[in-house]
Amino acid sequence: MAWQGIEGHDDVAQAFITAAAQGRIAGSYLFVGPPGVGKRSFALALARSLACHAPGPDLAACGRCPSCVQADAGSHPDIDIVRKPEDRATIPLEAFIGDAAHRRLSAGSRGMREGLCWRIRLAPSVARRKTALILDADLLAEEGANCLLKTLEEPPDGALIILVGTSPQRQLPTIRSRCRIVRFRPLADDVLLRILTAEQHSIDQADQADQAVIAAAVAAAGGSLARARLLLDPDMAAFRGRLVELLATRPLRGVELSREVNALVDAAGKEAPPRRARLRLVLEATIEYLRAAARLAATGECPVDPALARRLAASPPDLDETLAELEVTLATLSAIDMNAHLPTLVDGWTALLEEPRVRSRESGLLAKF
Repeated sequence: MAWQGIEGHDDVAQAFITAAAQGRIAGSYLFVGPPGVGKRSFALALARSLACHAPGPDLAACGRCPSCVQADAGSHPDIDIVRKPEDRATIPLEAFIGDAAHRRLSAGSRGMREGLCWRIRLAPSVARRKTALILDADLLAEEGANCLLKTLEEPPDGALIILVGTSPQRQLPTIRSRCRIVRFRPLADDVLLRILTAEQHSIDQADQADQAVIAAAVAAAGGSLARARLLLDPDMAAFRGRLVELLATRPLRGVELSREVNALVDAAGKEAPPRRARLRLVLEATIEYLRAAARLAATGECPVDPALARRLAASPPDLDETLAELEVTLATLSAIDMNAHLPTLVDGWTALLEEPRVRSRESGLLAKF
């Protein structure tokens, strides 16, 4: 039975159930694992359960007490959530100690009275503890991480801080050493298949994806529910085959590739997160293709996918060019989270792909993003 509806992480849930029953919840945790496997959902559910006035024996929130009502409404005074702002590349220092203007006003006798590092030290008003969730911990600016470090070194009694990221290596060593690391595994294929099948069958019959399409999305998702959902998007599903065709064409037509990728991204709407998610999936699919091409060029090993194997056989890849294209694509992928202007980023990426021997670190074209 999935803990509070969160599939695939019952072992993690059981560890927290046992710790709560023994009164041994630690002061700080670092949740790590692949994107899209439920780390954020688990952190939010855990905060809600620990704030509940009458949790069940399995640490499940009752859903009825005043604390649960406020948590469900997103207005709980004792649950503090920090995310990266949409218009910033990192979580700013102000999230932890308030903005500069406020700091100047409060620098007198009372000191700083704004930001998470101050709020976490207040006495809880509804729950039994204060809980802080830092949901984009991979994107902590160094100054913000250093500020948070002081709070982790001297945590308030009973307070709980959870950082959610993808890898311990994305955090400062001083942050890692002060947190208990909780690892979330990729979701099993049968879990993804069950979730996606239920979601697809909740839609009108005419819009249901057949089981073969769902299974293909699961196979390509790498254990990520978010990625599997994107792969089932009709626009993305149709574009994946077209992407391979464009990448395999020699000489590569960068302008055409740029135009079609930008059109796909634009079709996601004006909101930044879905636009970035689509471009990320395009780049990840490109990386998969280039890795298969590099493997074929280096070892003669053909891809398992017969359609991809035929495409590569029709246009045998050059190893040096493929590795250079892979480096450019990896650099572009890393630039997405730095709030790059996506159309410009796509144009720069495809221009570099047309000159595959020009390394991204030598050209400097990606550095400006």
